[in-house]
Amino acid sequence: MSNILITSAGRRVSLVKAFIKELKLIDEQGQVFVTDALPELSAAAQVAHKAFEICKIDSNRYIDVLYKICIKNKVEVIIPTLDTELLILSENHEKFLEANIKIVLSDKALIKKSGNKLKTHKLFEKIGVGTSKIYSKNKYKLPLFIKPKNGSNSSENYIIKNKNQISKYMLESRSLCFFEYLDHDLYDEYTCDLYYSKASDLKCVIPRKRIEIRAGEVSKGITKKNEVKTFLERNFSSLNGARGCITVQVFMHKVNKEIKGIEINPRFGGGFPLSYLAGGNYPKWIIWEYILNKNLDYYDDWKADLLMLRYDDEILVNDYKD
Repeated sequence: MSNILITSAGRRVSLVKAFIKELKLIDEQGQVFVTDALPELSAAAQVAHKAFEICKIDSNRYIDVLYKICIKNKVEVIIPTLDTELLILSENHEKFLEANIKIVLSDKALIKKSGNKLKTHKLFEKIGVGTSKIYSKNKYKLPLFIKPKNGSNSSENYIIKNKNQISKYMLESRSLCFFEYLDHDLYDEYTCDLYYSKASDLKCVIPRKRIEIRAGEVSKGITKKNEVKTFLERNFSSLNGARGCITVQVFMHKVNKEIKGIEINPRFGGGFPLSYLAGGNYPKWIIWEYILNKNLDYYDDWKADLLMLRYDDEILVNDYKD
């Protein structure tokens, strides 16, 4: 029996369902488990075969608790979903591997670079990808975009159009950086799902044009086979240390088609369900590579111009006691 564990499941119902569907096709007895700090309040925990409560990621008990869950439940593959858990898992992956538990995870060096905006900019430049300008706090051009150098959510992101909007805190904070603002009237924003094999070879590129965003996550998007795809295939054909799903955010100028790299997140992104439904079967490929030990060919037969319109849905839990 092959079991998969998705960590920090939270609201990732679509991702859990995708792994359940694909695992069942190769192992009728296989199960998909999840962990969460509050599984009774996690939507994804309600659709998984089983959910386990776990301590916070910054707890010194986190790795030991996760390890015991995996051993007890015969977990073969771990799928991380949060930026904050990637580094600690990479530092402990050998412990899991010795027990034949594979973590689908990029190398520690890539995780560190992707977790720091300034290091990510240097990585983009190294592989020939342009970036937005980085300004010093005493010499900048308006409008500008202020965001933390660490982290990938929309917390503490500011669009600054006049100098009066810049607070003392923004100037003094060592965690906030000043970047060139890429106007959405001039640029289209893309979040792109790239799949890398265990050997860090690129196997698929699916750009998703972001039409509408809510709370930092795409609510309306469309798959595109255009200049972004060609650009990423050329510049990201081999990304040292990348494995599994890598999410790359870029902006493309609407007129001259100039492309600028913004972020790299070495994990599944919140908008991945669109890529999956378009034919980018990353869950199946993970199962093939990490459970069946199969090699993968490059895949390009996914559906372009597939529009996703998200809406709220409900999961009801009977007899819940708070």
